[in-house]
Amino acid sequence: MSVAVITQETQTDLSQKLIIQRPPFGLSLQGRIRIPGDKSISHRALMLGAIAQGETEIQGLLLGEDPRSTASCFQAMGAEISELNTDLVKVKGIGLGNLQEPVDVLNAGNSGTTLRLMLGLLASHPGRFFTVTGDNSLRSRPMSRVVKPLQEMGAQIWGRNGNSLAPLAIQGQALKPIHYHSPIASAQVKSCILLAGLATDGKTTVTEPALSRDHSERMLRAFGAELSIDSDTNSVTITGPAQLYGQKVIVPGDISSAAFWLVAGAIVPGSELVVENVGVNPTRTGILEALAMMGADIQLENQREVAGEPVADIRVRSSSLKSCTIAGDIIPRMIDEIPILAVAAVFAQGTTIIRDAEELRVKESDRITVMAQQLNKMGAKVTELPDGMEITGGTALVGTDVDSHTDHRIAMSLAIAALVTTGITTIHRAEAAAISYPDFFNTLTAIVH
Repeated sequence: MSVAVITQETQTDLSQKLIIQRPPFGLSLQGRIRIPGDKSISHRALMLGAIAQGETEIQGLLLGEDPRSTASCFQAMGAEISELNTDLVKVKGIGLGNLQEPVDVLNAGNSGTTLRLMLGLLASHPGRFFTVTGDNSLRSRPMSRVVKPLQEMGAQIWGRNGNSLAPLAIQGQALKPIHYHSPIASAQVKSCILLAGLATDGKTTVTEPALSRDHSERMLRAFGAELSIDSDTNSVTITGPAQLYGQKVIVPGDISSAAFWLVAGAIVPGSELVVENVGVNPTRTGILEALAMMGADIQLENQREVAGEPVADIRVRSSSLKSCTIAGDIIPRMIDEIPILAVAAVFAQGTTIIRDAEELRVKESDRITVMAQQLNKMGAKVTELPDGMEITGGTALVGTDVDSHTDHRIAMSLAIAALVTTGITTIHRAEAAAISYPDFFNTLTAIVH
């Protein structure tokens, strides 16, 4: 087996292609893997540390491009953030309501989390003006889902396409509390409104149709905010104005990154992997439930709690997978893992149906279309649905040229699929993996036997 990363210089940028060739006698995956820190928690630790009083210490921060964008934005608004590393990052907060008006446009890069969550804070800074943008992908992704509730609170936000696309201009205001009934279960929408509610006098409530990940709620409480949660109605209420105080944050491993190895271990014959220190917050474990429904041999070991977040080591062994239907309330708890779940479905007997996942169409790419196209190039049988995919498993894959469409989760999902193909697979624009998992391909090389 040879796994090579070849960097080519083009007229406009540097791109990488990953070449994966599976030997005729096959391969297996063996070893213990320590994955990067959770991206969602890393973003929130940097943001809350920046607006808290005192110093926040962060261990295990994800060093991907997205958290770097968050750090850069908040440094531009006055927060002191030490050099990013996995051992210890120190954030000297400037206090709630004290973000400074930046001298330049804030650039969120490829990070939808940075832009959407930050809007809630910027909108609630009276008298200050902010402009935010992102890369080509982010400037095409819908922002109306957070702009509209912020406008209900009194925010003044302008942008392209009816104030729904970045670049966005924000004139900070004293906001009013609302009870927002979100039409979608989205942690980004919920978190944006809660962050806006931090500096708003009164109780701001968000009600969702289904439970989305709750990292913001856990961390806001840890930093000192007053929250109440009604699990019967999927509602959370924050009381403002709040006082936040610096904390020590330990970031667990990202289950979204672990998902690639869990699927790889399940579909590559003769494999056994242990993925260490994985955050298993119940609002994020939909991928474990989905793989269990498919018959994957997965066990949680050394379960514990670290800084308020449940953590475990996860052992996976190769197994025969079966088809199932994934839909409904489980989808918000595994939305980022659906591309790699689609790869698992290709190797499951029967037809797997994924529904209620239309959110995938407005991620870094249209993940429904892109995954269907790229897997079909490899010989799979994937049919697009308006809100998901229908995948008929059991068809042998053949190596070919595929493209990540600059989407990190697509790049890594295709790499895992390539491990069980015949011939040579070339993944173009593979450098996208660095958005959330800079060391992914080195780890892949290390565990192949």
